[in-house]
Amino acid sequence: MQEIGDGNVLVSIENHRADVILNRPDRRNAMNQALLRDLKTALENVDANDDVRVMTLLGKGDVFCAGMDLEMMKQRGEDDRPEFEMGLDDITHFIDEMRIPSVASLKGAAIAGAFELVLPVDFRVISEDAKYGVIEVKLGLFPSGGATQRLPRLVGLSKAKELVLTGDYIDPSDAEQCGLVHDVVSGRDATDQRARELADSLAENAPLGMEYGRQMLNSALEMPLDEGLELEGELGEKLTRTDDYTEGFTARLEDREPEFEGN
Repeated sequence: MQEIGDGNVLVSIENHRADVILNRPDRRNAMNQALLRDLKTALENVDANDDVRVMTLLGKGDVFCAGMDLEMMKQRGEDDRPEFEMGLDDITHFIDEMRIPSVASLKGAAIAGAFELVLPVDFRVISEDAKYGVIEVKLGLFPSGGATQRLPRLVGLSKAKELVLTGDYIDPSDAEQCGLVHDVVSGRDATDQRARELADSLAENAPLGMEYGRQMLNSALEMPLDEGLELEGELGEKLTRTDDYTEGFTARLEDREPEFEGN
């Protein structure tokens, strides 16, 4: 287990999976400037590690993340606001652009900024008792960390308006039904375990196939169809010249599990 920066984030690597763990359990892993700095460093380190094929985003203790540190939000001056918002925006944009897929474990709570933090994560697993939602309109704000843009792309405009403008929590089962989360789990420890299991199953796939597939899916709603299809074809052709392409088809013909190397 490696401490990052000031110790607000931990990283553990097992096989091809990196666990990135928010580490302020005494504050329910609420995000302040120091945690955001450590988290950005952790993500950069993980993405640069060629041995890592998938990442989980977890929280130390019983809660994933209670959102922004409310005491800091109340006390900070206007001069601090742009730096803070830029920190969260930088992180969510970086997650969007990472080469590896990601899985978040939303146990206990993922509120406000924490809700926005995990929107660009590829898979979200949630505990059945979790408080989950964007509550900013109840605090004199609106969710300006990406929810107004990413949420409609995930659940549609009408559902996004319901979540943003009411500021109400969404029940985990309802979140699963509308596609906002991928699995609802009984028990908080079991939620972390389920996230790791899902990540481990992803790590068995061809790394470049996942990287290119993720790249194309993330750009699908922004790119004209003909341009997207052309790029899709180019990347698909590029993969046919890799060792993993040969290994994948050879393994299928030999009725065995493939051993991908990422090249």
